[in-house]
Amino acid sequence: MHGMKAIVMFAAMSGVVLSAGCGERRENRVLFDGLYFPSKAAAVDKKVSLADFTVTVQDATQSLDAAREAGRYQATRYCIDNFGTSRVDWVVGPDSDASQLRIVDGDLVFRGTCQRP
Repeated sequence: MHGMKAIVMFAAMSGVVLSAGCGERRENRVLFDGLYFPSKAAAVDKKVSLADFTVTVQDATQSLDAAREAGRYQATRYCIDNFGTSRVDWVVGPDSDASQLRIVDGDLVFRGTCQRP
């Protein structure tokens, strides 16, 4: 019976630790105009080059201007992580004319190339 109590206690503590970790992630979110935009940057074709990438910003219809900045931020992080530079040559990016922006199912999609230092 003592072993069962230990297992139950371990499971309960694991849940507390996991939920505490989730809370920290929420607190560390970067907000744009007070809004959170889940976003992801990924290579267009990893086999060819990591330099060419896309950024997808979810829920862009909350605020297009804020979503543009969330995309810029994600692209900057991607290029710094992969090439050590924040310089991006945009095909379609945060400074593109609104008529050129690509919105798919409410998500804003940018495309660019990290410039090597």
